[in-house]
Amino acid sequence: MSDEFAASKETLVRDAHLVLETVLDFSRFGSKVTLRDYQKEVALAVIESVLGRQGISLVVMFPRQSGKNELQAQLESYLLCLFSGTDAEIVKVSPTWKPQSQNAMRRLERTLKRNPLTQTLWQKEAGYIYRVGSARVYFLSAAPESNIVGATASTLLEVDEAQDVLPGKFDKEVAPMAASTNATRVFWGTAWTAQTLLGRELRAAKRAEKRDGIRRVFRLNGDDVAREVPEYGKFVAEQVSRLGRSHPMVCTQYFSEEITAESGMFPPWRVALMKDGAGAGETVPVPAAGRIYAFLLDVAGQDEAASGDSTPLQSELANPRRDATALTIVEVDLSTLADELICRPTYRPRLRRMWVGVRHTRLFAEIKALAGKWRPRKLVVDATGVGAGLASFLEKAFPGQVIPFTFNSASKSRLGWDFLGIVDTGRWKEGGHSAESELFFRQLSFCQYEIQPGVEKRMSWGVPDGARDAESGELVHDDLVISAALSAALEDQDWPPGQPTAIIRGRDPLEDMDKGF
Repeated sequence: MSDEFAASKETLVRDAHLVLETVLDFSRFGSKVTLRDYQKEVALAVIESVLGRQGISLVVMFPRQSGKNELQAQLESYLLCLFSGTDAEIVKVSPTWKPQSQNAMRRLERTLKRNPLTQTLWQKEAGYIYRVGSARVYFLSAAPESNIVGATASTLLEVDEAQDVLPGKFDKEVAPMAASTNATRVFWGTAWTAQTLLGRELRAAKRAEKRDGIRRVFRLNGDDVAREVPEYGKFVAEQVSRLGRSHPMVCTQYFSEEITAESGMFPPWRVALMKDGAGAGETVPVPAAGRIYAFLLDVAGQDEAASGDSTPLQSELANPRRDATALTIVEVDLSTLADELICRPTYRPRLRRMWVGVRHTRLFAEIKALAGKWRPRKLVVDATGVGAGLASFLEKAFPGQVIPFTFNSASKSRLGWDFLGIVDTGRWKEGGHSAESELFFRQLSFCQYEIQPGVEKRMSWGVPDGARDAESGELVHDDLVISAALSAALEDQDWPPGQPTAIIRGRDPLEDMDKGF
């Protein structure tokens, strides 16, 4: 330790009472962290409620990676130090123990270690409790399967990523922790749907603000953060370019805009984005020289009693109640690779084919014949269930060109999110008119989505079973929509093959949810 640093530390410890007067001084002089203006507002409001025993509920909605986690650690270490001579108890719950609670503990530990006022005083107990003097902070998981009944928050109750904590879990096991203590409650998180715990508490806090004029809601978006941190503005611009401003992840994670928990997946404005006004996406019967093509194949079960004859959409489907195997042939337009923010292709449908009840041996032969004509660079094949055999046959026929896709609740959710990213950035371009394209758009109009509660942000989507066209009374399927969505599996491919990677797979917007400042 240098003489200069030692002297600085000695002065800080000697004048600790001055540094502890405000959380801002504690962070600046103790942790060498200068809070941003929007962080200061929250910090002062929390401390005012705690010290004044106001017992109010605050809602803090920050966009991702804007300093929420660092602010939490500073507040927690300050309160531990300030109340070290008392039996103050802080409880912090997160949606999961690993990684969220563990990450929160690491951030607090790092803060306690680097602040001279706490670095020799803090202790860890029982693996989830941090103590300075007699003051403690408890880290707990609010996962559905956890059992956290019995803890008491005498000073502060924090709910981190409150949009991912089930309201029932909070009401039954977490809320009682502050029921008898009049402790301040802070709900931290990012926007998601109005049905979440965070959405519910946001509305309650707004009503309370109107009653007494005390500010309880701190709701920031990416533009607010960018005014203080220009680099953050560039980061958000990259996310908008990659996913589209209207993509649910962008709306919620970076602009604090709630989305509906269930709704039509392809409203008119989104459908309009998919249509090529210039007419450059005309469906053509034959491939053009020098173009790059890909096959997107959604596989249905085969009908063992079928004759083996294929049934194009141009004639009536033999059994409208059965799902169809749907093939979409897309041209992979590499012009958008030149966009330094998008760095991904545009997809232009050129031909669609559908088969109902066809044996997979016959289906394989027909797809192979089409591939011989169109020479696709990649074939994305639904390899779920009976599709696994067809995918295997195609892989042997076209080694290194087949991308098998296995559907489950998680993979289909991710496929839906990724396909919305393609659509919302204007990279799915429909053109021309045909019976196939009309059916595709009709299926889009029936497509619904529902967001499941929980940290996975899992989305169930598709045309509901049993949906019927009100005019014709016919059942509506989503074979063509699923086929189109398989284009998302092409996003991380090298285009063109054999050359250095031109596409860099962007990080999931939620991967950084537990990172710090």
